[in-house]
Amino acid sequence: MSDNAELNVPEIGVGMLGYAFMGRAHSNALRSLPFAISPPPAIPRLVAVSGRDEVALKSMARRYGYERTYTDWRDLVADEDVQLLDNGGPNNLHAAPSIAAAEAGKHVFCEKPLARTAGEAHAMLEAVEKAGVKHGVAFNYRFVPAVRLARDLIRQGRLGRIYHFRAMYLQDWLMPHYNTPRLWRMDREQAGTGAIGDLAAHIVDLGRFLVGEIRGVSAMTRTFIDERPLPDGSGTGKVDVDDAFVAAIEFENGAIGSLEGTRLAAGRKNYELFEINGEKGSLRFNLERLNELQLYLVEEGQSETEGFRTIMVTESIHPWLKHWWPPGHIIGWEHTFIHELAHFLDCIANNRPVAPDGATFLDGYRAALVCDAIVESAQSRRQIELAYEDAGLQPTTQPR
Repeated sequence: MSDNAELNVPEIGVGMLGYAFMGRAHSNALRSLPFAISPPPAIPRLVAVSGRDEVALKSMARRYGYERTYTDWRDLVADEDVQLLDNGGPNNLHAAPSIAAAEAGKHVFCEKPLARTAGEAHAMLEAVEKAGVKHGVAFNYRFVPAVRLARDLIRQGRLGRIYHFRAMYLQDWLMPHYNTPRLWRMDREQAGTGAIGDLAAHIVDLGRFLVGEIRGVSAMTRTFIDERPLPDGSGTGKVDVDDAFVAAIEFENGAIGSLEGTRLAAGRKNYELFEINGEKGSLRFNLERLNELQLYLVEEGQSETEGFRTIMVTESIHPWLKHWWPPGHIIGWEHTFIHELAHFLDCIANNRPVAPDGATFLDGYRAALVCDAIVESAQSRRQIELAYEDAGLQPTTQPR
C-alpha cells in the first residue's frame, strides 16, 4: 500500500472468474500493467480467482499472485475486497455472475461474446446500467495500435466516405487431423454459437468501431463435422453449433460489407483480416502482422502501380506505443489486454467513460444482435433487418 500511495493512484481489488485461456491472458495483463504503464491509472490487486477445479485454482493463484480462491463464483462476488469482477468464464457463465456483481455494486469487465444471445446480453446491459457501475467487454482488438490508428484515420476523414468493409477471421484448430474433442465451444447450451460467437463477434465489433452501426444481415452457416470424440474418451458427442459462417451486411451510413469466419481453414492459426475502402483511399489490417497497417491514400498522389504502403505502427506517436519500446521493436497480442485493462481501470479510477474507445455492454449487446441476425438469416434464408432495443442509451459508434 505504501508504494501505491507514493504513486498517488488507487488500488482496485480484482476478482477473476476463470483460470483457462482468457483467465490467464487477463491475469498476465493485470500483473504486467503497473510495470508497463507509468504511472498506472490504478494498481490492480489480485484478490481472488474462481473456478470449478480446486487444483487448477491453486496453481493459478500461485502463478499470478491471487490472494485466495473460490470454487463458487457467488463467493467471489460476495468478497468485500473485490471491486471489479473480471469475467473470463465460458459463455454460459457470463450473464449470472456479471448481473450479480453489478447488483452488488461492483464494476464488471466481461469476455466476448458478451452473452449467448442478444436477449441475455440485453439483461446484462440493463443490470449494469441500473447499478450505475462501469462495464466493459473484452473486444481487445480495439486496443491494437494499428487498429486504433485505422480508426483515427477514418475519423479524420482521410478515407472520405466509406464504401466497403470486408472482414474475415480464420482458424484451423477444428480440422479433422487434429481430432479435437467436443469441448464447451461446440455445445450450444454452453457456447450459444460456434464460430459466430467465437469469431464473428470480434469482426462485427470492428465493423461497428471503424465504420458504424450495422442495419441488415444476409447469411449462411455450416456445421461440417457434426460428431466429435468426447474428452473422456467414452464415445462421441453431437456438435450443435456452427463451424463456419458467411454474411453480407449493410451499414446505416450506406456502406456495404462482408463477414466470413471458420475454424476449419487449414494453415490459418489466428488470421483476422479487414479491409476498408473509401472515396479517398483504403486501409487493410492482418492480425497475424499485428504491428503493420497497409494504407493507400489518393490525396498523396500514389500512382496505380504503387498501391498500398505499409506503416510500421511502432512509433511513440502511434496509439499506446509510448509505453513500449523504440521504433521497430514490435509488440504482441498479449499487449492488447494491457492497453484494454489500463483503459478500463482508468475509467473506474477517474470516472471516465469507457466508450467510445473501449467496448461497453451496449457494444456487446449490439454485437450480439448482429450475431443473432446471422443465425436467423441462415435459418430463414432471408435478409434480417436489425432493431436495437436500447432506447435512451447512446451508441458508441456513429454512422459516417
